[in-house]
Amino acid sequence: MLESTQTEADYGQFGPPIFDDPSVRALSRVAVIDIGSNSIRMVIFDGAARSPAYFFNEKVMAGLGAGFAETGRLNPQGKVRAMAAMKRFRQLINGMGAAPVIAVATAAMREAEDGETFRAEVEAATGIAIRIIDGPEEARLSAQGVLVGWPDAEGLVCDIGGSSMELAEVGRGRIGKRLTSPLGPLRLQGIKGGKKAIRAEIKDTVQRLRDEVGIRPDRLFLVGGSWRAIARIDMERQAYPLQVLHEYRMTPKDVRATVKFIQKSTVPDLRSATGIGESRMSLVPLASQVLREVVKALKPKEIAISSYGIREGVLFGQMPQQLRDRDPLIEACRFAEAKDARQPGFGRALYHFLLPLFRSAPAARKRIVRAACLLHDVNWRAHPDYRHEACFDSATRANLGGMTHAERVFLGLALLHRYKGAREGTRFEEMISILSQAEIATAEVLGRAMRFGAMFSAEEPLSHGELRWFPKKRHLELRVRDAALDLLGEVAVSRFTALANALGATSDIRRVRGGPIVAASR
Repeated sequence: MLESTQTEADYGQFGPPIFDDPSVRALSRVAVIDIGSNSIRMVIFDGAARSPAYFFNEKVMAGLGAGFAETGRLNPQGKVRAMAAMKRFRQLINGMGAAPVIAVATAAMREAEDGETFRAEVEAATGIAIRIIDGPEEARLSAQGVLVGWPDAEGLVCDIGGSSMELAEVGRGRIGKRLTSPLGPLRLQGIKGGKKAIRAEIKDTVQRLRDEVGIRPDRLFLVGGSWRAIARIDMERQAYPLQVLHEYRMTPKDVRATVKFIQKSTVPDLRSATGIGESRMSLVPLASQVLREVVKALKPKEIAISSYGIREGVLFGQMPQQLRDRDPLIEACRFAEAKDARQPGFGRALYHFLLPLFRSAPAARKRIVRAACLLHDVNWRAHPDYRHEACFDSATRANLGGMTHAERVFLGLALLHRYKGAREGTRFEEMISILSQAEIATAEVLGRAMRFGAMFSAEEPLSHGELRWFPKKRHLELRVRDAALDLLGEVAVSRFTALANALGATSDIRRVRGGPIVAASR
């Protein structure tokens, strides 16, 4: 770890790293089991960072709620599959030493007449305590999951499961009104009277929810596998280049077009195009009808997909407040640097060295610059010929919260240029098209700045020199201390010149107390 001369206050709004704090390390192997109407999933989190890492993740499509509308009981085959899954999870938990173990069951088990009996059977067979939660609690946990990815989330969270759909207000880090409804596609399948009766049930229920919630949200956050499947279909319909569901955005117009697309397509064709499983895809046509009515009634300006839901909401409930208050992106990047970088701590020093280039940038851009500096070296083990690709892939595909898709691609492009000068001819050109030309140019500047800063000094660069940027004159200056002159090797000077060229600037290198050492023009 690099020694730092900076005080705790110098970490700014993000505070010093806390993932070694005992209260945070206690979350290093948290097992969460979500027993839903359609699926049962166990996730073992490494929750030591504010943005959770998935140490283990397994889903079984048990279908506990299949046929509930007709029988009022859990599906017999679903119970067999669920019991087998829970016994397997018990063995895995023992083998991995996971603790604590938190299991929650939702609509199917809480409403089936044999739900409580089955819960007791599972507990007796596995020793895993299961908490059957009501609809409002399910809504609360889903909203907490959204807060894991969006600490500043404002709007309505809409979580769809197999047998129910919940709404929760979220804003200013708090969860407000919570509502539940029977609009899960498994339950809708059991409504008698055909398509007309199903449409009427959906419309009437959504109108009641609209009246009860009483707001028109600017943003609707969608949680649940059926919603994610619809978003994946929307990506396919629009040939969207970045296949990351978290933070994917749709407009009401997009939703209407995709619902029509689903109605005109066959389930096999949709599965072939998207890779979505048969059990999940079978629920998509009904779920899409629900989404169309929800969007029509609530009139959000924007719809955002959340990959985080109940399971992450349970983890959020285990986090100490000091961890909840942290920025999920920055904490995840710090955690990655501490685990994988050659010199943990250098990323923060690099950020302060490069900051003069971004002094006038908005806070949101500086935040991404900081994230890039923290991640600049975490892929050093990749083969040098492919390191730039590994960097782009890790930034755009990693499970990172707190970033828009454009910010993901910007981060990936900056890290690509950390290791490679040119981007033309790479397999990423289509994804890069998400950015404006100005954003592309800024990402290249950041990448070349990190490339130079990492070459200039293996210690804290500011102890050897400083960058000065004069944007009106388009002039870049490097001021070097006498004791650090030997660091100005041929490669270092070449990379400094490449940075100036990316800025479209003239440049020179000066002693701290003297005239030019190296002068370079555009």
